[in-house]
Amino acid sequence: MKKLIFTLGTVFFLFTACEGPQGPPGFDGINILGQTFERTVNFQFNSQNGLQESLITIPSSIEVFESDAILVYRLEGQLPDNVDLWSLIPQNFFLNNGDIIQYVYNHTFFDVMIQIDGNFDLTTVPVEYTQNQTFRFVVVPSEFATNSGVDLSDYNAVMQALELE
Repeated sequence: MKKLIFTLGTVFFLFTACEGPQGPPGFDGINILGQTFERTVNFQFNSQNGLQESLITIPSSIEVFESDAILVYRLEGQLPDNVDLWSLIPQNFFLNNGDIIQYVYNHTFFDVMIQIDGNFDLTTVPVEYTQNQTFRFVVVPSEFATNSGVDLSDYNAVMQALELE
């Protein structure tokens, strides 16, 4: 009987002793905000690693966390009515004589390095692949990248899901 009274008294004390000011209201679900920017670049050959490279600094107006993902899309051209056609990289191109190049990238939370890799001397990559190349960078919050169910290779689906223009 003493144990029952002690237990009831403890429970009663815990439920009545926890009072204080009400905290601020919480969020209704997850608030995900993606950001995007574009750059037109010219690649430079790096003799130390044998790759064509372009280093892009993320604008200071865009906040990127170390856990975020950055997707990089290359402008392939335009459809009628000036509709841009984007392709997610990495992306391969098969050139003459069995030569292959591939656009690849890596990123930190303050810059993105885009590189052209290939199976031949990359000092001879045709200029249509190295000069005036336009890329779009989409900063994807880690919560979205892991839980959205969106096909990240589909540029339009990513932009729509992140409510970006």
